[in-house]
Amino acid sequence: MQRYSTDLRERAVQSVESGEWTIAHAAKQFRVSAPSLERWLARKRATGSCVPRPHAGGVARKLASAEKEIRAAVKAQPDATLAEVCAAVQQATDIAASPSMMCRELIRLKLPLKKSRFMLASGTRRR
Repeated sequence: MQRYSTDLRERAVQSVESGEWTIAHAAKQFRVSAPSLERWLARKRATGSCVPRPHAGGVARKLASAEKEIRAAVKAQPDATLAEVCAAVQQATDIAASPSMMCRELIRLKLPLKKSRFMLASGTRRR
């Protein structure tokens, strides 16, 4: 979801602060939610500006420090499943990772996800 423009925020806040409109009416006029407008007003009172705060950056990657171990595990056994790679990395670094987390990390590191085509097929064959 994209942020509302600073211009829109300032016009909506100004209309409420000047007493021209109530919060509910201004929210309806500018097509924003009333709680958003209340937050903008609170930010304007606290900081003097209703400019959006910068993005916080998200959650840090858990496997970022284990890049060498991941590469070594994949190099040692290229046909390993994600669960096997997770187990090898956990043995080497004590970092527990789920298969989905390992899959995302392998994509980031541009390592192969697929097994060798010379491996035996597992499960039942299609007819």
